[in-house]
Amino acid sequence: MKPENKGRPYGKIRFSIGAKLITIISIIILISLGSITVLVSWLVRGDLQVAAMENNFETNRRSALEAEITLAHVRFDARMLMQTITASDEESARETTDFFFEENPLIAALILFIPGRPDRLLVNEKFFQRREIDTTSLDSFVQNHRAVLERSALGETILLNVAPRFSRPLLALFFPWQGTGAGGVLFSSEDLSENFGFGTNHSYMINSEGDILAHADFDLIRGGMNIGDRRFIRSILESSDKNRQELIDAELDFIHAGQSGVAGTARQFTAFTKLDTAGAIVITSIEYDKVFEGIAATTRRNIYLTAAVLCISIALIWVFSKSISVPIKVLAAAAQKIEGGSFELELKAKGRDEVGLLTASFQRMCGALHIFGRFTNRDIAVKAMRGEIKPGGFPKHATIFFSDIREFTAKSENFTRAFGEGASDRIVHWLNEYFTQMVDCVENTGGVVDKFIGDAVMAHWGTAYTAGSPRKDAFNCIKAALMMRVALLNLNKQRDPGDVGNPPIRIGCGINTGIVTAGQIGSDLRMEYTVIGDPVNLASRTEALTKPLGADILITEDTWLLVKDKFIVEEMPPVTVKGKEKPVRIFAVINPVDAETGPKTMDQVRKLLGIDPPDISKVDVNADEKKYKIAEE
Repeated sequence: MKPENKGRPYGKIRFSIGAKLITIISIIILISLGSITVLVSWLVRGDLQVAAMENNFETNRRSALEAEITLAHVRFDARMLMQTITASDEESARETTDFFFEENPLIAALILFIPGRPDRLLVNEKFFQRREIDTTSLDSFVQNHRAVLERSALGETILLNVAPRFSRPLLALFFPWQGTGAGGVLFSSEDLSENFGFGTNHSYMINSEGDILAHADFDLIRGGMNIGDRRFIRSILESSDKNRQELIDAELDFIHAGQSGVAGTARQFTAFTKLDTAGAIVITSIEYDKVFEGIAATTRRNIYLTAAVLCISIALIWVFSKSISVPIKVLAAAAQKIEGGSFELELKAKGRDEVGLLTASFQRMCGALHIFGRFTNRDIAVKAMRGEIKPGGFPKHATIFFSDIREFTAKSENFTRAFGEGASDRIVHWLNEYFTQMVDCVENTGGVVDKFIGDAVMAHWGTAYTAGSPRKDAFNCIKAALMMRVALLNLNKQRDPGDVGNPPIRIGCGINTGIVTAGQIGSDLRMEYTVIGDPVNLASRTEALTKPLGADILITEDTWLLVKDKFIVEEMPPVTVKGKEKPVRIFAVINPVDAETGPKTMDQVRKLLGIDPPDISKVDVNADEKKYKIAEE
């Protein structure tokens, strides 16, 4: 026999709160070391990637703008000179040309081409002298590019790299002029190439053929390198986008300026902008690995920080562990009261730490449990507790459902005659089995069980929950009714028609759609979430018609109009309803239109359910109007 622990109801404390907290938090911090490393790598890499991509795209935009302005100025200045000298005498043309080259020292030569006339070549002698370039090859250059001039005379603007011919960074821009003529201008690309090579971002320019026109590494330009066969260059050339950025694998032999012989590939963020002049494209890239060089240092700092936090945490937890025990005892006493069913507690958080948060949570839980006890529908209570259902009534476009067990009174009397005082338990068990099936059908289709009225079930769709539209809610309601039909068929197969203690069940279902008032109705001590309004009354009236019309599921015209393309129905005689000018059309639901099995007509439905076909012509659908009176406004 174990000895009693007087004064220690839970026995000797083997591990104090302080020791447990130190152990747990130490483990958490140590485990978090790896998590921090991963998170930092992931989060920082993401931020760096976004920043790098934005910077690369902006660098490309600036480089493209500079190139566009340069080409546009060169073409504009050349056209102005061509226009001026063709309209001037020889002396004025010479003076104008000299002045032009003085003001535009980076332009080397200008070519005027007019079909049927001799070509005119204007040369900036100082440009060639300063760079020690022989001008005697200019005439042959013009002759070699005569086909290009002829293409430009037909309306095409062409930009070529002519550095391989002159061993200097030179570009040739050919453009149409005065309808049938063409012009060509040779100019230095030194400034473009120098500006393209700054920082970690590398920019370069190519033409529509893939020739490198401007690059920080002049050897690539002088060698006349063409990269049009590169996969990502082909992708850029074939793209319909004017500008774009993506992560690619690119060859390194032309990316790294001044590093000849570099081979292999590297992942890069590559942005491009297509210029409006001559189909030129400015491409800017930054290596993927260079973007993340600082992450390793950040990770090391995080490791040091984690170790420091661990040491400080151990010291602080041990000091303050005693301040936790008193609030925990208060919470334990509160938990015992809640266990005893007392929810009206007043707990005040004395701190903003975890214990204070737990105390506040306990207080909120007490209030939530108090609210929960006022509801009969748990899901509605939870939604109200979360603030998803506000006090008061709200208009909802809902679909209302009523069902009733056929001949329930007679079945109840049979229970009483057969089982006497034990009839009540038998009836409750029998109904609970039935209600379980019906509630599953409602909840599995997004409906809310409003209440049980004896053997009847009231439910609605589109109130506390909605499928997104009145049409979908109405569809789900009818789907639930058809599921009930199948569930009852399966349930009745297990029953003997002559078994008084477990008789088969047949039901009638009435469905109507309209604007209802939904809200919390009841007293201060108990309330329920329900719906009221004319559509509710009409749904109940419709359910009452299932018996005389020999149907198990009836819907009104308002519901049918929403789902008439989804279900096979058969129209029943219209019903005259008080307060409505026109009779209400009623439809019996047979089956979904896309159902591969099951009934296709009402006769098949009645045969399936064992319903005797009524003589519709003799049915007075308005006989129960006084019993099911629609409330007048």
